[in-house]
Amino acid sequence: MPACCSLLPRYMAATTQPHHQRLPPRAALPVINLGRLGKDDDPASRALVVQDIARACRDRGCFQVINHGVSKSVMKGALEAASAFFELPVEHKEELASDDIRQPVRYERSSRDGISLARSFLKHYANPLEDWIQCWPANPPTYRKKMGEYAAEIHRVSMHLMEAILQGLGLGPSYLEQKLDKGVQFVAVNNYPQFSHQGDKVGLAAHSDYGFLTILLQSSPGLQVMHHDDDAWTAVPVIPGALHVHVGDQLEVLSNGRIKSLVHRAVLNPHEARISIASIHGLAMDEKVHCAEELVDKQHPRMYRGSSFQDFLDFLPLNINKYKRFIDSIKIDDKA
Repeated sequence: MPACCSLLPRYMAATTQPHHQRLPPRAALPVINLGRLGKDDDPASRALVVQDIARACRDRGCFQVINHGVSKSVMKGALEAASAFFELPVEHKEELASDDIRQPVRYERSSRDGISLARSFLKHYANPLEDWIQCWPANPPTYRKKMGEYAAEIHRVSMHLMEAILQGLGLGPSYLEQKLDKGVQFVAVNNYPQFSHQGDKVGLAAHSDYGFLTILLQSSPGLQVMHHDDDAWTAVPVIPGALHVHVGDQLEVLSNGRIKSLVHRAVLNPHEARISIASIHGLAMDEKVHCAEELVDKQHPRMYRGSSFQDFLDFLPLNINKYKRFIDSIKIDDKA
């Protein structure tokens, strides 16, 4: 694909969902070429990429990126490290198990978050990498190296994407730059069993992620998304070398509702077990995200209260049954 073209001419259709759930072509997923995003010597091409990203965030809440600069070997290494971890004997993995959702490194085979149905997962913080990597699993021996290389590269991609998104919102590419660079990167490494007709079909129930962006790498199809104007699920295809990106709750708040967080779920693959690596990016744990003042006016009154990642963690055990999503709990009632 030519480097100057930031949006593939034909969107990649979601071909793995049942026929009765397929959506019309307008709902196919955008694939955006980031090759020109960092080219300061070609502002016109960068402007087109920014425009494509802004449109995808606004209209779909997600997109896939190619030419993002993360090598295929680094992505392959991360998937290999994840697979090797989940293949460890149970007693090794259980050493990292905890009931405390605030633990910086935590393994679970089930969850009290109300959405995990059929998965095991390892979650850990990753930014700044030097502060956290020694807390990661020592087994398998290559885990820290391979996953560390991947996490560092994904953080770089997240910064480029946030620059473009903030520019598309009219806030400027350096808006919150330092806070984002030093903010949370939360990596969730997920293991889904192969689908069995005797068990659940859904591995992770419908939800949206906290944070500004989630960048996802998946070994095989299983991710499904629900766009803002649709009531059906669209399967996200696995494009070799591509990364999936979707909008989180913090970006919805910052944009004062101009961009909506994406509802998504994971279904079990009928052909094989599936690994996914989700990297969630946001501000520091205690840093509250507010609606940008530049996006609040008479026509667009403030829609959300400020909240932090700590507030989200407090929400999980107490309010998961009261609200479908965390974002619902911080909406401002205009009748109040």
